[in-house]
Amino acid sequence: MRTTLMIVAAFSVASAHAAGFKLESPDVKANSTMDKKFEANVFGCNGENKSPALKWSGAPKDTKSFVVTVYDPDAPTGSGFWHWFVYNIPANVTELSANAGAQGGANLPKGAAMNRIDYGFAAWGGACPPAGDKPHRYVFTVHALKTDKLELPPDATAAVAGFMTNANKIASATFTARYGRPAEKK
Repeated sequence: MRTTLMIVAAFSVASAHAAGFKLESPDVKANSTMDKKFEANVFGCNGENKSPALKWSGAPKDTKSFVVTVYDPDAPTGSGFWHWFVYNIPANVTELSANAGAQGGANLPKGAAMNRIDYGFAAWGGACPPAGDKPHRYVFTVHALKTDKLELPPDATAAVAGFMTNANKIASATFTARYGRPAEKK
């Protein structure tokens, strides 16, 4: 019972801090369908594989850095699919420009880095749901952290990076968009 109360109290504090924290994109509207330019260019997908611009505001005052993630919980993997993981974003940064997820990280804010995602590389990996599947959900999240930096090994999986993010998170803001591909013609 005491553990349950502590968890509820911790959740309530984190929720209170997150009350004014919000994430949005001029390129992808919440609850909308993403444009094809955000589609991957692997596994039979032929989009432009460009990451959308993202902006956030209202982070808790004690934020020391941010992490931005994009996750597809509908991927037929049994564990979802990580499409983007940007970490060590300085606390004074409140946006990522369009195509910040390009290979090599040249478009990221100074100090920020990308972790390897489920495509096997450290960059934006666009949407690529199986042709004919119902549209998948893509959950865009910015996490405010209580630490300046996540110390991640160069080969860290998205699960390890997610664990470290959640261990240091004080608040998060999120929105979801969808994307689907038509069934292939036979």
